[in-house]
Amino acid sequence: MSQGCQLPRQAGRDPGGLLTLYAATLFLSAWLLFTVQPMAAKMLLPLLGGSPSVWNTCLVFFQAVLLLGYGYAHLLSTRLAPRSQVLAHAAVLALPLLALPIHRPEAAIPPAHANPTAWLLALLAAVVGLPFFVVSTSAPLLQRWFSRSGHRDAADPYFLYAASNAGSLLGLLAYPTLIEPTLTLTAQTRVWGLAYAGFAVLGVCCALTLWRNAGPAPQPAAWPGPIQPAGSSPRALWRERAHWLALSAVPSSLLLGVTTYLSTDLAAVPLLWVVPLSLYLLTFILVFARRPPVSPAVMHRLLPLTVLPLAILMAASARKPLGLLIALHLVVFFVAAMVCHGALARRRPPAHRLTEFYVCLSVGGVLGGLFNALAAPLLFKTVVEYPLAIVLACLLRPARLGGPRTASFGTPVGDPAWRRGARLGRTPETRRDQVFDYLIPVGVGVFTASLALLTEDWPPAGRTAALAGLPALLCGLWTSRPLRFGLAVGAFLAVSATARMEWNRVLHVERSFFGVHRVVRLEPHHLLMHGTTIHGAQHLEPARRCDPLAYFSTGSPIGQVFASQAPRLRRVGVVGLGAGTLASYSAPEQDWTFYEIDPAVLRIAADPRWFTYLGRCLTRGRVVLGDARLTLAGAPDRWYDLLVLDAFSSDSIPMHLLTREAMQLYLRKLGDGGLLALHLTNRFLDLERPIGDLAASMGLVCLAQHHRLPRSGPEGASSRWLLIARRGDELEPWIHDPRWRLLEGRPGVRVWTDDFTNLLQALPRHDAGR
Repeated sequence: MSQGCQLPRQAGRDPGGLLTLYAATLFLSAWLLFTVQPMAAKMLLPLLGGSPSVWNTCLVFFQAVLLLGYGYAHLLSTRLAPRSQVLAHAAVLALPLLALPIHRPEAAIPPAHANPTAWLLALLAAVVGLPFFVVSTSAPLLQRWFSRSGHRDAADPYFLYAASNAGSLLGLLAYPTLIEPTLTLTAQTRVWGLAYAGFAVLGVCCALTLWRNAGPAPQPAAWPGPIQPAGSSPRALWRERAHWLALSAVPSSLLLGVTTYLSTDLAAVPLLWVVPLSLYLLTFILVFARRPPVSPAVMHRLLPLTVLPLAILMAASARKPLGLLIALHLVVFFVAAMVCHGALARRRPPAHRLTEFYVCLSVGGVLGGLFNALAAPLLFKTVVEYPLAIVLACLLRPARLGGPRTASFGTPVGDPAWRRGARLGRTPETRRDQVFDYLIPVGVGVFTASLALLTEDWPPAGRTAALAGLPALLCGLWTSRPLRFGLAVGAFLAVSATARMEWNRVLHVERSFFGVHRVVRLEPHHLLMHGTTIHGAQHLEPARRCDPLAYFSTGSPIGQVFASQAPRLRRVGVVGLGAGTLASYSAPEQDWTFYEIDPAVLRIAADPRWFTYLGRCLTRGRVVLGDARLTLAGAPDRWYDLLVLDAFSSDSIPMHLLTREAMQLYLRKLGDGGLLALHLTNRFLDLERPIGDLAASMGLVCLAQHHRLPRSGPEGASSRWLLIARRGDELEPWIHDPRWRLLEGRPGVRVWTDDFTNLLQALPRHDAGR
């Protein structure tokens, strides 16, 4: 528990329920904000395959609209008289009622050959922009109105921000655990519309309290906050605003970075994105509480102590134990966000500058989000933005503790390390220290590079231990010097990442909207990797260039299908290109069509330097770019003899390809006796059950096979496949094969549709599929 001056406490009852009214309105508005975000994402993400970049782009959009809402609140509260504010905002509250319930335009089709970011942002604006904008105005505007109310706590209304973030956290957690599993998307939009109407009524009630107190603002009590207003000089004001921007931008970037890194480089664990966002909101609740339960001194000391082991594991490319790795990443994110948001809480201005403060926070959030979602994919080939944000968080740590106690968050405001490092020291000793602040990190980088060269011929375990351990020990010497420590960790991570690329024989890296793709040489093979998942492999010997490998080997379930059905397969469709491995099964008399959403995958698969399946093995075929459901709809009905669904990326699930409507589309495109093969290998979900339920509900026959191998590798990998047909006799070659088992639907289970999916139905998995 922090000591020193605390925020004022309410004495006695809440007069007229004023505090209750404002807290309830802010709570509901935040709940609306954080339920509409996953709801809109669920509505739109299926059109783009469900990659982490889609969710990150959605977050950036919501941050940008939040900025507009905060800007509106700032202008309204500073430019209009109180009663004019009431009239204007009442009209704004009524506008979304004309556009509800939220719905997606039927004609929404993403671009097939271009980056879909701009298209997605425009669609989000059309679908949810107006209601989200109006709800987003609440936090700063209502707190500013409360500061004029004459309430005994009006002088420092920031504690209401904790109530707002509590509503955000509840909405975020309620959506995947309660709302999504029980309500269809249509029902969700209707419930949200009704909740918005209730919020509008509460907002009008808050406005009426301002109307009654429309006279001159009451004389504020002495400012109880931790700092006095920024100096009157423009330079001091802008310096303070820049600090607010930095302290809000870095956690925002870190939020998106850790979400992307965990989902692609470690594991696409279902609903994992909820955890970082929940922790992000929790930090605001803790630091803006009346009595913050966590001392910033603890967070200040914990940051380097948690960053250092994480840097070691990242330098070593550790992938196990998975649970411990995920936990450590989340702990570092939480501590870094607490350090930055705690500094924001300590630097909050008096109430008359409240809306300005929130605008700066929002601008910082947007800048951090834009950097990750838009700039980073263009600037970096890998997820460099994540370790970069960790380093920046270390640099934002106050350079020293001590000095006089301050208010609610318990320690002095302090300048961040980067600002102190930018000032020229007044004494020779200080200037010498500043020189070493930059020379030592350079030395750490040189030392790490030297280790990489000297250990090139060492056994992999010893080489990794040396490269990850020894430079980290050097970094650990300067945990009490934030600037020196942060830059040293940055140099260590940058050089070790470059060395890993060389050791792992990474031949090519390409980053697109849908993820990071790597071509790796693992003698005698080339591998196509998406995150930690193999998406194709090819043998380098010319005589074996057309051998199907990995999940598609001749002994795999799909290999069994081609072995027995090849003579009757005239037209084959494949959803998901990968390296083009399945083309190795093609025959000259067959016509093949691949459907691929990511242009980068096509570029890699068609480049003969990396893979030659398309060029050497495919006689008659083509690749169609775009979302499979949209592009497959353009194929003639009853066209295909076999459809293969292999559209997963790093274990991410394109849910819209596994719904009743999607299944109806596949059946329309299959001719008489046509078969549907689904590749459902996944480390964290058992997709057999919901797809088996769906097939049974449609009167289809479904066989499943878990192809287990003692050791998975390029030559062959364990995999899970489903084979679906309209009638049992169409599966006759396999229905009596002991390797295949018949899937029967579970009675009373709600099947997946475009309007309803419940990922919890596919949990838990008790074994690892690959």
